[in-house]
This record gives sequence, structure tokens and C-alpha cells, in this order.
Amino acid sequence: MADWRTLSVRINSVAPSATLAVDSKAKAMKASGIDVIGFGAGEPDFPTPDYVVQAAVDACRDPRNHRYTPTAGLPELRRAIADKTLRDSGFAVDPSQVLVTNGGKQAVYETFQVLLDPGDEVIIPAPYWTSYPEAVKLADGVPVPVFAGAERGFEPRVEALEAARTPRTKAVILNSPSNPTGAIWSADTVRSIGLWALEHGIWVVSDEIYEHLHYDDAVTSYVGSLVPEVRDRLVILNGVAKTYAMTGWRVGWMVAPDALTSAAVKLQSHLTSNVSNVPQRAAIAAVSGSLEAVHAMREAFDRRRRLIVHALNGIDGVDCPTPKGAFYAFADVSGLLGRPVGPDGSVAESSAALAALLLDEAHVAAVPGEAFGAPGYLRFSYALADADLVEGMRRFADWASR
Repeated sequence: MADWRTLSVRINSVAPSATLAVDSKAKAMKASGIDVIGFGAGEPDFPTPDYVVQAAVDACRDPRNHRYTPTAGLPELRRAIADKTLRDSGFAVDPSQVLVTNGGKQAVYETFQVLLDPGDEVIIPAPYWTSYPEAVKLADGVPVPVFAGAERGFEPRVEALEAARTPRTKAVILNSPSNPTGAIWSADTVRSIGLWALEHGIWVVSDEIYEHLHYDDAVTSYVGSLVPEVRDRLVILNGVAKTYAMTGWRVGWMVAPDALTSAAVKLQSHLTSNVSNVPQRAAIAAVSGSLEAVHAMREAFDRRRRLIVHALNGIDGVDCPTPKGAFYAFADVSGLLGRPVGPDGSVAESSAALAALLLDEAHVAAVPGEAFGAPGYLRFSYALADADLVEGMRRFADWASR
């Protein structure tokens, strides 16, 4: 009898989301009665702004929202996203270039499904969001990580990207403000990458979902504004999740040239059809409304950023640069590896092993750097309540010093 594979080679080549795995384990421990402090998931602890929720309540009672609507998204939302792109990114796009997706992650997936042929390569500056390389693999592409360390502020050099370029290079990913590092790339870096991609006919995939979360003197730079010529080969990925505390609403989008957007609409028509109408109505209120609530959340994140960086740098064996954006602290924990830690004097030889010990023994959840192409680091989300942040850092410090 033939030995048929049960699962495809494609799915077997993909790793599960490390961030969701850590969050799931932490939640399972909490459900069993264990008091876990979760720094794993990148999820604001604030409620969605009231005016956004009210828009959803009203939408529930409107029969228009009880039926199928266009796959590409409600026309009103596509227009609102185009207007928002002009407001924030600084250049005009047509609503026909917008595709509304089930969260930003679907926009990432669909981008590579319609852009890549088998063997095409995507240059991914590392540390990177854990789903980028897996989305490339699911399109039979080849992820090509290019690492930039803390000594460079986690900011890639064009020379390093050029060294990784081959005739099969199809795209490069930009993510600033960055998950997992919280780094914000300078305008000069963003511009130089855009010009380099333009010179070599490489697509630019710009993930801008943390655009409004920046601190101190840092600001988000938009490649489509800095290098207008690149817009013909630019895909913008974004969504309401992080900016408006709407992670559970599942509304993201891509903005791209018409041909790519049309191809992604065709894919989505067979994949999920339209995004749920009620969250789309809520998203219209979010992206069209004031940024006042967003700025209030940013002030809280800024306070927590300072708290967590101070606490982490107070732990012997931990070195954490101050992030300029997003809501993540990316700490170098290599000084804790290979030495006894915790009440039992356990020794971790990797940041993955250290994260497992920290969760099991101190009941503190963080994501290991291996998930982001950066062994030796732990990522801590500071999008949690101040009291939980302080308690979690106290536990980590006590555990590490034993």
C-alpha cells in the first residue's frame, strides 16, 4: 500500500505562532488557578473607545449589516482608509487600492500568496515579527533574514540587505515601529531602503500597524511618502488592532497597486469573503475619528515603557535598550544563560529554555528571542496594567537573583 502523507509538506514546514503559544499556555495556567503575569501577547489592556463600540452597537441593529457585502470591504471603510492614509502617511491613494482583511495577519498572508512564486525570496530584517517568515513559507517562498543588533538600534543597513540580494529576491519587509524590538528606523534608513528597492525592482512590504505608538523625539517615517516612486511596488499593511485597542475585532487592510489588490480580492473571495460587517462599521468610526483616545493610551504606554526598561536593567544579567515605539521591550538575557537561576538552580542554555523556566517557576510569561530570529533575547509586552507590570518585574528579579 502506498505511504500517503497525512499532512502537506507546506504546512509541516511552518512553525506555530510563538507569541500565541506563550499566551495560550499562560491563559491555561491562569484557568487552572495559577497567578500568571503575561508579558507575551501584544494586546493593549485598554477597552476599545466608547464611540467605536457604539458604532458597532448601532450597526448590529441595521439590517444592511446582516447580509453579504463586497469582498474588498465596505465602500465607506475603503474610502475612510484611503483618507486615513493621506492623513497619516502623507500621500493619496484611491479606495480601489484598499482591501479590508480579517485582521492584519490575513493581509500579510494574502500579500505573499499573490506576490510570490515558488523559490522567490523575501528579505526580512531581523529581529522580525514571528509570522513574517512563516507567511513567506506558506507561499512557497524563501525567507532571507538579515540581522541588525542592539548596537545598531536594531536598524538594518542597506549594505547588509544588498549582500543578501539575489536574482530571486522579490520583496523586502519594513516594520517600523518594530515588533519585537520597539525600534523606530530613521527617515534616512527608510528612504535608503526604498531607493535601493526601487533600483533593483524589489517590492516593498511596509507593515505600519504601530505607526501611532512612538515616544520621545522619535516619529514614524513612511516609505511611500519619502520615496514616491516606490508606490508602484509598495504594499502597506495596517489595521485597527494596536492603535485603537481592537485586537479582537479582526479588521486589517492592505493598500497596494490596483493589480495586486485585485489579485488579493480574488484570493479572499475564495478564502473568507467579506470581513464581518459590524466590525467594519466600528473600524469606520475608529479610522475616521479623533486620535485623542489613541494619544491617551500612548501616554500610558510611555509610562510603562520607562518602568519596564528601568526594572529590566536592574536585573543582573539583563540588558534592555530603551524602545522608541510600539509597546515591547526587547531584552538581552544572554547574561542569565549557562548559570543557575530560580529556586532550584536550573540552568538554561537558550532564551527559549529560559522563557520556559521563567513561566513554570516564576509564573511570568515572555516570548523567547528564537521566535524573532534573535536567540538570547526575551520580548516583554508592556501593554498591561501598571500593577501587573511592577509585580511581574519583581517576580523576574527575585527569580533571577536566587
